[in-house]
Order: sequence, then structure tokens, then C-alpha cells
Amino acid sequence: MTALHEARFYETLESSKVLCTLCPHDCRIANGARGACAVRYNHNGKLYTLVYDKVVAREVNPIEKKPLFHFYPGSQAYSISTVGCNLRCSFCQNWYISQWPKDHLPKHIEITREQGSEFICPQLENIEHGVVGEAVTPETIVQSTKATGCLSVSYTFTEPTIFYELAYDTAVIARDQGLKNTFVSNGYISEAPLRELATVLDAANIDLKFFREDTYRRVSRAKLQPILDAIHLYYELGVWLEITTLIIPGLNDSDDELKHIADFIHDINPAIPWHVTQYYPAYKMDRPHTPLETLRRAREIGLETGLRYVYEGNVPGEGGENTYCYQCGALLIERFGFYIKQNRIIHSCCPECHAHIDGVGMSGV
Repeated sequence: MTALHEARFYETLESSKVLCTLCPHDCRIANGARGACAVRYNHNGKLYTLVYDKVVAREVNPIEKKPLFHFYPGSQAYSISTVGCNLRCSFCQNWYISQWPKDHLPKHIEITREQGSEFICPQLENIEHGVVGEAVTPETIVQSTKATGCLSVSYTFTEPTIFYELAYDTAVIARDQGLKNTFVSNGYISEAPLRELATVLDAANIDLKFFREDTYRRVSRAKLQPILDAIHLYYELGVWLEITTLIIPGLNDSDDELKHIADFIHDINPAIPWHVTQYYPAYKMDRPHTPLETLRRAREIGLETGLRYVYEGNVPGEGGENTYCYQCGALLIERFGFYIKQNRIIHSCCPECHAHIDGVGMSGV
């Protein structure tokens, strides 16, 4: 059994309770219970993270898979994840690891929310403290990143906020050794941890799933405003930012809602890329795939709003993955899926009209 690692961002309360301040749930956790993420545990008035030394996935990915299209395009990211999430999206694409801790609590453990029981990946069997994962340290993650030749460490697949301590400690070491750090997040994080995280974070892709408070509460069990606030703060703190919206038929695909999302992004900065991606049935939501015409319409809405870069995701070869110059329309980066066929950008500028192309490390090789 490995030792528990004390969590950060919590306050002690009366009767050995704690208040977790990592995310906007602000869970008040009784002694012996866990927060809404099910991986932060109160033991005798101290809050512990159960996933500091466990990852359930680590692999080398193109940075485009995050998706980050304007952050060192064509580079590789060493991608890691633990189990757990602070949301409960009924359409989660990675539900078998994001929801695992909630669906497989030890019988003596309580959680702040009532949970169901779902099938899990049969490979997730090595359990300590009621949480699965392969043993790691921040140092070994950085060593593996360098050994594979990756440019960055990406904290992804589930919600990296809930393994904040592991992510932050790894990011500090990674930055010291010349690596980049990226978050792929639902944006449900409180201000204080985000301010600290931004000191070692280079880029983030945030899911802006809906633009309706009732939909967020009903489908993801979260609140909209804290996510909007976090997106603003990521930008203000200088983290390169891209936004993703999974377009779900009949849920968030109206022109009105898409226009609200596009307007929100534009008001922060029209240079923020927006990824509108195709939904496919997953977890507890049985809806049809997003029609291509819906994705194209979403892209048109974004461009008509004044966004410089709007991408269609999960539909390789349709052309919506390419980067075009917002000023002259020239093809700059041609992609197929997550892979780059050509990058014509020179010194971060369009080779045709010399407009500056927004991003980090955008030049072709």
C-alpha cells in the first residue's frame, strides 16, 4: 500500500469535516467520506488525494489530438491521466475511467452525491485505497516524456483538475527541464488553484459544452458561470487557450446557442481557436451522430461572428481541420485527422499576405 498524499486547497471545519476548495463544487466532506470527484478523501480532518501516485493511462499523442491546433503543431505530447472527474456528463466519451471511482466506491466510503453502477474496463483491476492505477511519480513522468522525445506533457483524458497535486508537481519539474505543459479540461476549477497552475502551464483546451445553465446542471451536474469565469482567467493569465464544443443533436446544436458560444469567445479574443466536434453515442446518452451539415453550420456561425479559426473535429478528410489565413484565405496548415500534411507558415506569418498567425510555435519546419 502506498502512502496517502495530502491534498491542497482545502479548509478544516468543525467535527473533523473539511471544505475542498479545488473546484466550484466546494464540497463539505465528512470524516471518512469523499468529495464529488470521489478521489479526494477526508481522514480525520485532513484531505488526501487518492491519485497522486497512480495513472490509468499514459501514451504519446499528436498535440492535435487534445485538440490544440495552434500550439507547436505537429509536435508530440506525453499524455497522462488518472481515474476520476468532478463532472458527471451523461455523454462522457471516457466514462469508464472518468466515472470509475464514483461507480466503484468501497462499501464503507460515502460520497457527496448518489452514484449508480456501470460496467468498467476489465483491465482496471489493480486497486489500492479503492482506486486503480499504475504507480508513478512526477519525476518518472518527466523522465518518460523526455525518453519518448515529446515536447510537452499533456494532462488529459479525464479531468486533470482532480489530480491537481500530481499535475502541478509534474509541471514544475517538466518546465525546469525545458518541457511544455498543457491541460485538457472541463474548466471546472476555482480561482486560487488556477492562478497557481498558470505559473507552470503553457496551453489549455477547455470544453465549453453548453451555453445554458439548466443544461449544464441537468446533463453535467455543474454550473455554467464558473466555467466562463475560468476561461476568462486562463486567458488573462497568459495561457494559450483553445475551446472545444462537442455538438450534440437536439441538445446544444441550435443556431442561437452556437452563436452565444461564438460571441463569448469573440468577446475575449477572436484569435482563440474554436473546435466544433462531432458527437457519437457514449455512456448514458443515446443520440445520433452529429450530421456534417450541423458541423459546417457551426463553423460558419463562428466565422461569421468574427472568429479567426474554427475547426470541425472527429471528421477526418472533410477539410474543416485545415488552418486558413483569416486575412487572405490562403491554406496554411493542411491536416488529415490529427496529422499534418503540410505547414506553410513562415515565422508565424502567412506566406501570401504576411498576416501574423496566432498561436505558439506555429512555423513550419
